[in-house]
Amino acid sequence: MERDMIWLVVGFMGQALFSARFLVQWVTSERRKRSVVPLAFWYFSVAGGATLLAYAVHRMDPVFIVGQFAGLFIYLRNLQLIYRQRRDGASDPAGGQT
Repeated sequence: MERDMIWLVVGFMGQALFSARFLVQWVTSERRKRSVVPLAFWYFSVAGGATLLAYAVHRMDPVFIVGQFAGLFIYLRNLQLIYRQRRDGASDPAGGQT
C-alpha cells in the first residue's frame, strides 16, 4: 500500500508540474499584454512530462506512455530550437520566449 501511495504522489506531482506551465504562460501573457510562451513553459513541460512518463511506465499504460514520450520529444525539441536561436543571435519576431 505504501508503494502505491508513493506512485500516486508522483503522478499528482507530475500533473501539478504539467499544469503549472499554463499558469506560467497565462501570467506572462497578462504582464506583457500579448500572448507569450515563456521559456519556463517548456521547462515545466519537460519536468511534468518526464514525471508523468515515469508514472505511466509504473502503471504499464501503453497509451499514456506513448503520449508522454511523444510530448517529451516535442518539448525538448522546442528547447533545442530556442537555444539554437539564442546562440545564433536571431530575434523572435513573434516575441515568444523570455
